[in-house]
Amino acid sequence: MKHTARPVVRTGALAAAAALALTACAGEDEPTTSGDGEELTPVTLQLQWVAQAQFAGYYAALDQGFYEDAGLDVTIQEAGTDTVPIDVLAAGDADYAISWVPKVLGSIEQGAEVTNVAQVFERSGTLQVAMADSGIEGPEDLAGKNVGSWGYGNEWELFAGMQQAGLDTSEDITLVQQAFDMNGFLAGDIDAAQAMTYNEYAQVLETVNPDTGELYQPEDLTVIDWNEVGTAMLQDAVWADATRLADDEAYAETTVDFIKASLQGWAYARDNAQEAADIVTAAGSTLGTSHQLWQTNETNKLIWPSTSGIGTINADQWQQTVDIAMNTQNETGATIITSEPPETAYTNEYVEQALAELTDEGVDVMGEDFAPIDVTLNEGGE
Repeated sequence: MKHTARPVVRTGALAAAAALALTACAGEDEPTTSGDGEELTPVTLQLQWVAQAQFAGYYAALDQGFYEDAGLDVTIQEAGTDTVPIDVLAAGDADYAISWVPKVLGSIEQGAEVTNVAQVFERSGTLQVAMADSGIEGPEDLAGKNVGSWGYGNEWELFAGMQQAGLDTSEDITLVQQAFDMNGFLAGDIDAAQAMTYNEYAQVLETVNPDTGELYQPEDLTVIDWNEVGTAMLQDAVWADATRLADDEAYAETTVDFIKASLQGWAYARDNAQEAADIVTAAGSTLGTSHQLWQTNETNKLIWPSTSGIGTINADQWQQTVDIAMNTQNETGATIITSEPPETAYTNEYVEQALAELTDEGVDVMGEDFAPIDVTLNEGGE
C-alpha cells in the first residue's frame, strides 16, 4: 500500500536524510551520533494523525532530549486521511505506531503481527455531545434522534452504549455520517455528535452561540461519556512488530528504551502543559494557541492519574475492549473481530522494564497528585 509522504521531525544534528528501520541496511549514510559522539539507533514512530497535542509526550521526548539520552535517533512521522498506522508498521516502514486498540484488533484478526507494548491512554476520550435542551442525557435518549458517527472504526463505543441501553440501532435511531468536525451539529442537522474531549468538544466551546453572542459554555451542552456508561474502549497505544520482538534481541531492547523515553515525555507534558503545547506548535501543528493547550490538558486527563503505571495494559480494560469488539454490531451487523485475539496482541513485558528504570531514576510514573489546569478557550481556538 502506497502512503503519501508526510512531514517528519527528527532529532540528532547529524541525522541521516531518511528514516531507517532498525534492521535495514544503512547504505551510504553516516550513522547518527549524540552530542557525546555516541552512535544512535534510528527509530521511526508512525502517528495516527498530524502533529497535535494528542501526541505531546512523543514530541516532548524529542524536544527534551529523552530519546537521545536513551540512545535513539527518533523520526516522528505524521499521518493523513489515507494512512493506516498499523499497515505502515506491518510493512516495515515504521518501527512503532500509535493507534486505537479496537482498530488494531481487526487488523490482527486479518493477519497483522503486531503487539501493544504500551497503553498510554488509560481512558477513552470519545463523547457524544448534544445541546442541553435536547433531552439527551444518556444513550437511551438517542432513540428517535439524528446520531452522528464518524465511522471508520470510531463508532464502536457508541454502538455498544446504545445496544447496552436496549436500542435497536438499525431502527431506533437515524445514523448520520458525520464529518470530522462539529459543523453538522452546530447547524442542527445532528442531535448528538461524536467528539473527542481534546478536539471536537473544544471546537464547540470555541464557537459563538448565536442566542447569546458569547462562546458556547459547558452548561449549554450535555455529554455522554463512555467511561461512565461502561462501554469505553482502549485508545492510543504504542504498537510494535510482534515478529521482530520475538526474533530480534536488539529490537526488543530498543523497545524498552523507546517506551521509557516516551513515557518520560508524557510525564514532562503532565508537569509542563504549556511548554508541551508550545513544543507541539513548534513542531508544525496548525492548531490555535488556546486549542493546543486545551488538547494537552485533556490528553493528560486520559493518562493521569495512572492505575498501574503509565503505559501498563490493565487486563480488565483490555478484556472489556475485546468483549465489545466481539459482541457489538455496527449498522451493517458487523463486529470488529469474531474470536479472542492471540496472546501476542499485548504484553506488559517491555513497559514494566521501562517503568522500573524510570522509577529508579525518580520519575513519577503514577501521577497520583495530577490536577488538570484551567484553560480558557478563545474563539476559533486562537
